[in-house]
Amino acid sequence: MPTIRAKLMYTGREIVEDAAISWEADTIVADGAAEALAEYPVITPAIVDAHCHIGLIRAGEPNDEAEANERMDTMLAHADVLDSIQMDDAGFRDSIECGVLYSCVLPGSGNIIGGDSAVIRNYGAQTNAAFVRRAGIKAAFGYNPMHVREWKGVRPYTRMGALAILRAKLHDVRAKIAEEAKEDAAVKYTAEETVLRQLLKREQRLRAHVHKADDIAAVLRLVDEFGLDVTIEHTCDIHQAGIFEELRDRGIPVVYGPLDTLAYKVELKHEHWSNIRYLLDSGVRFGLMTDHPVILQRTLLLTLRWFLRAGLSKQQALEIITRNNAEILGVDDILGTLEPGKWASFLCWNGDPFSLESYPVAIYAEGKLIYEA
Repeated sequence: MPTIRAKLMYTGREIVEDAAISWEADTIVADGAAEALAEYPVITPAIVDAHCHIGLIRAGEPNDEAEANERMDTMLAHADVLDSIQMDDAGFRDSIECGVLYSCVLPGSGNIIGGDSAVIRNYGAQTNAAFVRRAGIKAAFGYNPMHVREWKGVRPYTRMGALAILRAKLHDVRAKIAEEAKEDAAVKYTAEETVLRQLLKREQRLRAHVHKADDIAAVLRLVDEFGLDVTIEHTCDIHQAGIFEELRDRGIPVVYGPLDTLAYKVELKHEHWSNIRYLLDSGVRFGLMTDHPVILQRTLLLTLRWFLRAGLSKQQALEIITRNNAEILGVDDILGTLEPGKWASFLCWNGDPFSLESYPVAIYAEGKLIYEA
């Protein structure tokens, strides 16, 4: 069986010296007896981006050809992001070269409900080959869905208007679910209602775009009213203790970021890298996003420098974009750590990944060498 050795291996749970990784087909196995194919200074798990729009807003294409947002209506729960991803986006090539092999791609945040997400292989030849798993329905709260009033469909002018539109839809579907329980009931659901039914029955997770504390509080009222399973995405304006602790107590994870971007709207006026201390001090479960192309996916590892500055070890920081992201996306059975039974997707570095002169010199995805510097 193929085996590669490393002077230092980040497993996603710990750092191991003089380590080896072996695999059969696409899966890691316990150390094999075979002679090593190669040895590298450092091996790490493949990097996972927990929230982005790669393949939708594409490098080298005009903005009019971007496909992150469908403008025909404010509620599009039955839209499928996979239908708009184009795997010839040059961003995928750049991401792979920097070790980001997996992306959770979501619709944009112009609509209250934007549609279904998809975890994909950045190295997939086309979208069917790239697809790995679903990871929730995209929703947006706060400023974004209320500033696109010129788009088609019923559009909110306020935060309360956006919540009212969603609340009315969920109320109607909940009434249909109650009707189902009656004898001889013949309840029919539209395509959109079918997805909302899944949300209400907690068969799907709501991925909620939100930055400000009061907007998160509004989402939590919706959670209490309808019993939804949610993740809170972004939260870059949170600049005081409190709301992250409540999310921790409720068991609601956060997908934080993007860091290193311009605070281009009022609801980001308190955005600053130092806000991560509230995230870290709270103990809430969290991962990290690029929101590509808001920041380019190839820079995801670079944003970990802020967590090092905040006191995390290199191993703890790397876990955020490997194991943590995989766990929140529900793909930690195959990705996120270098353990037997998981995909043999890993990065071989010419030095310390946290040093600016270091880079991946060999990249394996599901046991196959897909890049060599």
